[in-house]
Amino acid sequence: MAKIRWTQEAERWLREIYDYISKASVNAAQEVVSGIYRKTQILKDFPEIGYKYRTEPEGEIRVLLYGHYRIAYLIRNKEMIDILGVFHGAMDIDRYLRILA
Repeated sequence: MAKIRWTQEAERWLREIYDYISKASVNAAQEVVSGIYRKTQILKDFPEIGYKYRTEPEGEIRVLLYGHYRIAYLIRNKEMIDILGVFHGAMDIDRYLRILA
């Protein structure tokens, strides 16, 4: 079973998602953020479930879908997965992941 680490950048984006949605509904914001977090937990047992985005020297970057969001993660090895970011589907994920690579 792999360990999942959230990067500071990914945690910041998750907070921004919460802050944005909570302007309309705190309950909805909690539900979305909790759902995203729960979705990432499946990676502990099934790290390759997301679609392959690209391979880097550090490992393979994959993307897991949750509703309108894409969760980018890096499989470093069988024991370690880094959550790189959470992106709304309308965002240009390539722009952000170029910065992270």
